[in-house]
Amino acid sequence: MSTQLRSPLPRGGAADTDSTRANSDIRLSVEQISYAYTPNPSQAPLFTLEATSFQAKPGEIVAILGPNACGKSTLLKLISGALEPLSGRIFLNGLATNALPLKTRAQRIALVQQESPLLFPSRAWEFVLQGRHPYGRSLRFETAEDIAIAKNALAQVNASHLSDRWMDKISGGEKQRVVLARALAQQPLLLLLDEPTLHLDIGAQVDLLVSLRRLAAENRYTVVVVTHELNLAGEFADQVVLMQKGKCLRVGPPASVYQRELLEQVFQAPLSVELAGSGRPRVTLLSNT
Repeated sequence: MSTQLRSPLPRGGAADTDSTRANSDIRLSVEQISYAYTPNPSQAPLFTLEATSFQAKPGEIVAILGPNACGKSTLLKLISGALEPLSGRIFLNGLATNALPLKTRAQRIALVQQESPLLFPSRAWEFVLQGRHPYGRSLRFETAEDIAIAKNALAQVNASHLSDRWMDKISGGEKQRVVLARALAQQPLLLLLDEPTLHLDIGAQVDLLVSLRRLAAENRYTVVVVTHELNLAGEFADQVVLMQKGKCLRVGPPASVYQRELLEQVFQAPLSVELAGSGRPRVTLLSNT
């Protein structure tokens, strides 16, 4: 039987019919999530994330912004299921994520972390094939369909030309595209990225975010991105979640969140904010002299 090459569209599954109890326009609902990191139960928490809430629709990009150690990556890990919240719940298509079987959760939520170490030598298409692991069965090799989906995921991020290249022989920007393709091979509903533009030059940063914008629109992915890049987030995100010291200060479209006084309070620097020709906010660091 021949294998049809198809776009790695998100998979829902029969259980998604339960989502009729929720707003069908909402893909992700984060409801009053909190967390406390306490390595020693007899001591006070070293870090606390206060109750945080936001919602996102299919096709939307949400950027989580804030200075270092404000809780951005912690919030992303809570959404992914890597951390257990102290309180609150997270719903994906109306279903509580902590109630989903681990295999189902791995199929529906893809997490791209800051660093993706190469555990063993592999070509790009073999690396992307790791994204098919949640669909595997014991004692089963990858199928022709798995390979087709992996190679199509590379095509989705304009990296087909890298398919047979060794991962340790490609540039940082090229590697980030392949890492994104591995996440797409999971065929997720929710795509989470932690600092995807880290260590990339500005051209590669823009290129990657243009791809994310296109993929979110074409495949109806819900995308949540942790980033320090205020202007890129302002240009490409539908919503931003602004955080400071474990608190969610404001959630909304970039133009409503990017208020000069608020951003100066969060980032402790003199800034100016203006609307670009696109209607998107642009932030400029002002000189102290």
